[in-house]
Amino acid sequence: MMKWEKLLSLKKHGDTFVRHRLDESETRIGFEVDYDRIIFSSAFRSLQDKTQVIPLSKTDFVHTRLTHSLEVSVVGRSLGRNVGEKLLSKYSYLAQEYGYTVNDFGAIVAAAALAHDIGNPPFGHSGEKAIGDFFVNGKGQQFKKHLSALEWQDFVDFEGNANGFTVLTKSRPGVVGGLRISYATLGAFMKYPKESLPKKPTLDISDKKYGFFQGDKAAFIDVVDELGLISKDKKSLRYHRHPLAYLVEAADDICYTIIDFEDGINLGWIPEEHALEFLIKIVERSINRDTYSQLTSKEDRVSYLRALAIGSLIQDVTRVFIENEESILKGEFPHALTDKCAYIAQMKDIINISVNNVYQSKEVVEKEIIGYKVIHSLLDSFTTAVNNHYHHDETHYDTLVLKLLPEKYHLETDSLYERLMSVCHFVSMLTDGKALELYHSLKVE
Repeated sequence: MMKWEKLLSLKKHGDTFVRHRLDESETRIGFEVDYDRIIFSSAFRSLQDKTQVIPLSKTDFVHTRLTHSLEVSVVGRSLGRNVGEKLLSKYSYLAQEYGYTVNDFGAIVAAAALAHDIGNPPFGHSGEKAIGDFFVNGKGQQFKKHLSALEWQDFVDFEGNANGFTVLTKSRPGVVGGLRISYATLGAFMKYPKESLPKKPTLDISDKKYGFFQGDKAAFIDVVDELGLISKDKKSLRYHRHPLAYLVEAADDICYTIIDFEDGINLGWIPEEHALEFLIKIVERSINRDTYSQLTSKEDRVSYLRALAIGSLIQDVTRVFIENEESILKGEFPHALTDKCAYIAQMKDIINISVNNVYQSKEVVEKEIIGYKVIHSLLDSFTTAVNNHYHHDETHYDTLVLKLLPEKYHLETDSLYERLMSVCHFVSMLTDGKALELYHSLKVE
């Protein structure tokens, strides 16, 4: 069974010493430092020009990855504080002996939620698929015979969550421990604490994807050992989640369900009457009909319903977590919290409408196709140039291409895996606009 006093570790990745909550300054607790380091990072800033749902959209009210991440963080903070209040009442020793407060729980979940999309490639989730497709069906196929099964799986099933773990933890010359995030926040960030293989369907939500690349295995093991996460088996690196990872996931689920729906309505892709029809059962206990009837614009009416719906879902997800907290600590809760909430039927209805009217809209599909072409082209150019340089076969064109690759991605290493992963990491960190710009610079008709 996991222990909260270990799960709330303030130790920073890269530390050689232990940190204690009682030694912290109340003016700026360690978990809040995590939030600050993430928000000031270049990787987080790039999310302002990365797709949430509507790729390359210039419509100012449509969400980007950055606005989505900020909103998920706000919801996550509320969930963390709600849960923290109840946990500190149940486990009073956490406050009395260790000094933890309600705000610690909120700060951990807020920081992890802020970073939850920090490793996502340009062009939305299709960007992940495009990187994998380059290795499965594109010119990247040639590398398979030179890589182990686990290394190959990292590429053909390229995962934004694992890439995010790299962003948060990867050391560089002069920078030990990456962003130097606390172990508690890293644990809450890892929704899928497992490696890329075995890939097999299970009923456990934490097995849906994977959470770290082979190059980050040592960092992953260090984190799970420090936090005392429970191993699932002895044959592979598969662990049960940090309990607060459930709250990060729930915050994301709440936001993309309700806010993507809101975007679809504001774009005119979903009829406005659907807002009241499908949200009413979530907000019926909190809606003020007089206030709603006085709102004159579509955006204000939808915004009002969205705010009430998110509030209702936060309260119900808190209930689900507390009711199942002991099972979660034992690694015996294989579900997403929203799957067990009272409004799951309404959430599924809303998602189905968003899938049909937004995610599969002609505009979104066309832009995702562009993303595939761009990412395939960039990976082809940069992997060719990097490997030709390593084998001393580089052409003048390769030399020019390498000048477009930032210095930190130039790895003088015998490891093909590390060279390829460095290129994939570079491409994944590009914004939508920068990826397009590079594509046009490199494109040969």
